[in-house]
Amino acid sequence: MFLPVSQDIFFTKNDPEDIRLGDLAHPIKFDDLKANEFVIFGYPDDDGIKLNGGRTGAALAPKTIRQFLYKMTPSYKKAIVRNNIHDYGDLALTTGDIAVRHDMARKHLVKCLMKDAKVICLGGGHDYGFADSAAFVDRYQSTHKKKPIVINFDAHMDVRPPKNGPNSGTPFYRLYEEHQNRFQLIEIGIQNQCNSAHHIRWAKERDIQIVDLDTLQNSGWGAVWTQTALKDLEPDQPVFVSFDIDALTAAEAGGCSQAWATGLKIDDCLRFLSQLYTKCKVRGFGVYEVSPPLDRDYQTSKTAALLIHHYIFNS
Repeated sequence: MFLPVSQDIFFTKNDPEDIRLGDLAHPIKFDDLKANEFVIFGYPDDDGIKLNGGRTGAALAPKTIRQFLYKMTPSYKKAIVRNNIHDYGDLALTTGDIAVRHDMARKHLVKCLMKDAKVICLGGGHDYGFADSAAFVDRYQSTHKKKPIVINFDAHMDVRPPKNGPNSGTPFYRLYEEHQNRFQLIEIGIQNQCNSAHHIRWAKERDIQIVDLDTLQNSGWGAVWTQTALKDLEPDQPVFVSFDIDALTAAEAGGCSQAWATGLKIDDCLRFLSQLYTKCKVRGFGVYEVSPPLDRDYQTSKTAALLIHHYIFNS
């Protein structure tokens, strides 16, 4: 079950000469949803982070990210489209245990993806990367001659087996175990100190494609286009982007469950994403692990909102 967000979250200046995203967005009316409109889902849940031994606080992220997102102005480079941003609300944490919540989120996402909407997912823990990516693969695995692609920006592979149940370190192990070779996974920004050799080997044995931080620093972002499935990307090939905010440097996004001085730079990520959006159909974007209580001056929450704004006005 999803609970509607408070109407107060939809910020407005009440000024037709100063429109904000809060003026354009509204609670979802599912029957009115059209293809290529945007639907925002919130997961105020950091139980998966706690189960993985991380620092909690991400349960507060969906509300905080929305506060900054809905205060933003629409891009002045694009015509304003009213009512094309729908807010599905927040997943109710009374909905069973963590695996049941993942299943509930997945089912609701599939329902929107079946209408060819574009989904925006606000974690919460990266364990919801499984629910969101699985919903995407459920929807698109048989619609194109080439496999759908999941791109994960992350310091961590997140391919731990769920020995003690699902958690924020398990999403892509679970995705692979369920869907096997029906999708392609590209991991970008993986850091040497964050991943065991066993997990890297497990991933490579399953043709999970890794462009780690060292490769990006030494060879540039062109490596993503030449060394992964993106080299053969087709314009109508569906893609889902999963963005764990700890992929970025602590200087740019320190408010997360685990932050490092090393990492990706937001400007580089936005440039890459701009290219991606022109080359294919990115059907969804999830941002995870933002933790407002650990943040400095809301910097990380603002960065997450910026990623979503960029997706809305460039994809």
